[in-house]
Amino acid sequence: QVQVVESGGGLVQAGKSLKLACAASGLTVSPFGTGWFRQAPGKEREFVGAISWSGGATYYGDSVKGRFAISRDDAKNTVYLQMTSLKPEDSAVYYCAAENYGEGDNRPHKYNYWGQGTQVTVSS
Repeated sequence: QVQVVESGGGLVQAGKSLKLACAASGLTVSPFGTGWFRQAPGKEREFVGAISWSGGATYYGDSVKGRFAISRDDAKNTVYLQMTSLKPEDSAVYYCAAENYGEGDNRPHKYNYWGQGTQVTVSS
């Protein structure tokens, strides 16, 4: 049974930082590319960033480039999304997804496994 579970969401003031975690069970993180997506009410799911299955490459959406960073701890089977300089427009449900041998795709349909999401709310 494969499970991908996000954690670390919450309420934070604009300009502050927050770190999300994506823990995988039933699979080994390292052969999987992992992506982060977010969805705000009334909006389409947006690509936030991704890390390739090898860990050698990371990619980011234009709206978060320079503020967010993805890292991975293979020993803990966990991928992290460090978010800094948060803005109210970053408020959304954040989802983690895993893709078999993914190279860091920005298309949601490429991902095999999805978490339930964690809410991030940034107050102004």
